[in-house]
Amino acid sequence: MTRGKILKLMSQRLPEWLTIRLPRPDTIKQVESMMRQKNLHTVCESARCPNLPECWSKKTATFMILGDTCTRSCGFCAIKVGHGTEVDPFEPANVGKVAKDLGLKHIVVTSVARDDLKDEGAAQFARTIEQLHKQLPHCIVEVLTPDFKGKDDCIKTVTDAFPEIYNHNIETIARLHTVVRPQAKYQRSLRVLERVKELNPEIYTKSGLMLGLGETRDEVVKTLEDLRKIGVDAVTIGQYLRPTMKHLPVVSYIHPDEFKEYEQIGEEMGFAFVASGPFIRSSYNAIAFSEKVMAERLAKAEEAAAAS
Repeated sequence: MTRGKILKLMSQRLPEWLTIRLPRPDTIKQVESMMRQKNLHTVCESARCPNLPECWSKKTATFMILGDTCTRSCGFCAIKVGHGTEVDPFEPANVGKVAKDLGLKHIVVTSVARDDLKDEGAAQFARTIEQLHKQLPHCIVEVLTPDFKGKDDCIKTVTDAFPEIYNHNIETIARLHTVVRPQAKYQRSLRVLERVKELNPEIYTKSGLMLGLGETRDEVVKTLEDLRKIGVDAVTIGQYLRPTMKHLPVVSYIHPDEFKEYEQIGEEMGFAFVASGPFIRSSYNAIAFSEKVMAERLAKAEEAAAAS
């Protein structure tokens, strides 16, 4: 190894609170085998998420529908970019079957961006939600959708299928959007979340952002304010970690104490659920919010029963 490479590696050394927690290879292999049998994909495996073993042990999983190739090229994302693959008509039923076989309690359904499709993939989301509700009547279904270019009919298609939680990530503060998400828009993402609440106030909305890309504290707080102003119920905040040298560099590593501060700020703003920490990802520990959703729904049902 050359001196230059050694210096480069040294400069990338992570702080002690960010010790990488790699999933066990046998766990990854097991997940991949199970998914490939039904021609399915998960973000957990595609991104080699460090939280994979923990989430799967809690009976949660994030299925990635509409293929494993994204039509957008965000500067932070490890998912491969290219032409979208053919939409699999059996995919919704297969997701439902695998989720049922695994006995999942909380299922997250996300997708690559499919700008090549007329409906941006919205109908496939709706069919998958319907299959999950059919095969696992008591599960919580959370969708994590692209912005659908802000198309109202696409948002309505997914919302009409009535997922319990509708997640769309804002990802970063407004100033950095042109660099981090060049094919997305800050205000458009806010509008997606706002529109979901307008279409069905009973659906819980959720969003997430990454830190360490050059944002300031005031900009993070402003983003949280913007999300809360449009009624977003839950938010996740995590540390951006560079997937490869081709992706955006990490500008700063945020200390756990600062993440804790953002969590307190979010709670004070009135979010029903805030998860903030270095290893927090959009779907990490989703079961915690799921349990809160179920508890609130049960309380509402009991109130309605008492009133009648």
